[in-house]
Amino acid sequence: MVNRKELNPEASPQAAFGARLRSSRETHRWTQEELSTRMGVSSGHISAVETGRKPPTLRFSRSADAVFELEGSVDTFERAWREIRHGALLEGFPEYVGYEGRAAEIRVYEVGVIPGLLQTPAYTSALVASEVKRGAITDGQARERTDLIAERQAALGRTPPPLIFVVLDEGCIRRPMGEPAVMAEQLACLAEFAEQPHTVLQVAEFSMGDRRPFNLPITVLTLPDRSLMSYAESAQRGHLERDGKFVLPMLTAYHQLQAEATSQAASVAVINQIRKGLL
Repeated sequence: MVNRKELNPEASPQAAFGARLRSSRETHRWTQEELSTRMGVSSGHISAVETGRKPPTLRFSRSADAVFELEGSVDTFERAWREIRHGALLEGFPEYVGYEGRAAEIRVYEVGVIPGLLQTPAYTSALVASEVKRGAITDGQARERTDLIAERQAALGRTPPPLIFVVLDEGCIRRPMGEPAVMAEQLACLAEFAEQPHTVLQVAEFSMGDRRPFNLPITVLTLPDRSLMSYAESAQRGHLERDGKFVLPMLTAYHQLQAEATSQAASVAVINQIRKGLL
């Protein structure tokens, strides 16, 4: 083919996206003009994305998923787009965020820090500023993480909202983050979160000891079709699990955690007590 640019999908996630778009198009025996008509974009835009001269957008990716009938599948163009956009994040997390944004129920257990879904902007800023100072992330990666948390929180405002169950290790509410005013505001936000009709907030106190079923943060999602998936991470990597035989035991352990954790009323009382000590 004249002027056909050879693609190297190994060069970058963006190059892999473009190569896959071309491969999918050619599998259907569509020209760039035919695909552009189906997706509602110009043929020049298709060419630019295929050759990596222009990055795909979320809208473009979702349109490609619709055209190639990939919506709801495991390996979507939207997933690839998230890997491009959030390349600095832990493996598996960008894909997890996509599922989180449409989950019917979200169950979170966090250790050491307030989970992103509940963080105030000031708390997030203090957290990422500390990581930048240590050289763990760059300024650009800090902005990326801050923007992503805001997007995730905004997704919770959908109708109907998801049911959200949160169990915080006691260290989350006692570990100072930023100035006292930052932590006081964050604790007040937690108390407000607990008052919502679709949320449950509990604290797993240190005294639980060996009755605590998890040693690392864990999230279990229930999707609208009632299927389950879990996400867990260590310091260096994350893992998204879809196999029910592995997720169901995590859900059982989460229920055991909730049974052992302090009640919501008592948890909020402890949170407010700590907050008053900061004022």
